[in-house]
Amino acid sequence: MKEKVSRRRLLSGAAAVVGATFFGSEASFGQQQETKEADRSGPDGQPFKVSNGPSISTRTQPAWMHPPHPEPGEPGKHYKPVVIPNGSVLPWKLMDGVKVMHLTAEEVNHEFVPASDDNQSLRALCWGFNGQVHGPTIECVEGDRLRIYVTNNLPEATSVHWHAIITPSGMDGVGGLSQKVIEPGETYKYEFTVWQHGTFMYHSHEDEMIQIALGMTGLFIVHPREPEQDPPDRDFAILLHEWRIDVGTRRPNPSEMTDFNVLTMNARAFPGTDPLVVKLGDKVRIRLGNLSPMEHHPIHLHGHAFWVVATDGGAIPEGARWPEATALVPVGSTKTIEFIANNPGDWALHCHMTHHAMNQMGHGLPNMIGVKPGNLNQKAGKILSGFMAMGETGMSDMASMQMPIPKNSVPMVGLATPKGYIGMGGMYTNLKVREKLESYDKDPGWYQDPPGTLATLATNDELQRDLGKLPQTKPMDKSMKDMNM
Repeated sequence: MKEKVSRRRLLSGAAAVVGATFFGSEASFGQQQETKEADRSGPDGQPFKVSNGPSISTRTQPAWMHPPHPEPGEPGKHYKPVVIPNGSVLPWKLMDGVKVMHLTAEEVNHEFVPASDDNQSLRALCWGFNGQVHGPTIECVEGDRLRIYVTNNLPEATSVHWHAIITPSGMDGVGGLSQKVIEPGETYKYEFTVWQHGTFMYHSHEDEMIQIALGMTGLFIVHPREPEQDPPDRDFAILLHEWRIDVGTRRPNPSEMTDFNVLTMNARAFPGTDPLVVKLGDKVRIRLGNLSPMEHHPIHLHGHAFWVVATDGGAIPEGARWPEATALVPVGSTKTIEFIANNPGDWALHCHMTHHAMNQMGHGLPNMIGVKPGNLNQKAGKILSGFMAMGETGMSDMASMQMPIPKNSVPMVGLATPKGYIGMGGMYTNLKVREKLESYDKDPGWYQDPPGTLATLATNDELQRDLGKLPQTKPMDKSMKDMNM
């Protein structure tokens, strides 16, 4: 038999705490008195509990119907701003208690990888907001009233959807369903109160295949009204995306479905991604959002394990959180992870789909593994000047090869370091954990390993001393060797 659950029990989590602080009427959001019981239970027959569900204040009244908090949230006072590597936050102005913002949808000449000593710049003509790809992050506080103007400077109609934000139907931003589309040259006004907290997103919801693929997305972060008991020291937000930009071209191909060759974090591909700089002992939060056109991304962190603490549906109750070293971020969702940076060093943070940790030159290549080219280079060189067969023994050496590449393209992988060359690109960045820091805003350089903590070339004496004493691996059973696999 299903257990009856009172409204008071249903309102577990932040929503009840927030409402109780400033609403006093019987019909208020945070009212603590008992009301008519609701028959809601989970698959196991136990009461359904909401970890961060202010949208479920009653069976029929969504959270947006509740009045805004009388004090709009302010950075530094009510929250510590999130760090957006390679990105920015949308500015706002307070007018009669409402935060007013402005987004402009337009074409953007976006830089995926800046020029450096090792690389030329990779740019493409994308679509974005306010001259940026992705659009600036919207950051506010639970209970804030927002008024967001959207001007369309694109050559076609658009609209904006506030992904996972609970709004009135007419503010949801789906062209033709919840509103008329925003035609070129028009400006529309969206206005709603946000009674959730967490990591959300926004994106075009008109001609989605084209507009999302070209970059019309952004992060939407709502801080809790009640101060966190154990807030993070460093709070990062990263939006994942994938693109098809053919070598030497200037526009992404929005019709691509499978072979994406530029994979990005906050619209930058490594080595163009800024590192995440933290101090030893910091509590670190990383908010990961994915609005890629087609593919999920398993984001793996080296050197640390973390807890998955939230999704775009809300905070995960502490007892239900789980440890990971790789967080799968499906298309259209967010995952928030937290950990203590207790391991100093330079650590990789990257998508573990191997082709997503490469750039353009790593896609569409013929399989040359095991091929014996003979004098192919000499013969082909008579027709194609500078021809060189590659990949017969793998692609590792290509990382450090300085080869001419077509204009407006980027090598497959790489960044030179004192230890050689990082053989990764694309959806990759570095977490830099240091015991001493001059500033969070300054790259501390490459990690200096303490004695005895760096893998090095083994000496002959070491090999003879240690490997000669190891038991030999037994040969595989003959019946297995003779199998025709």
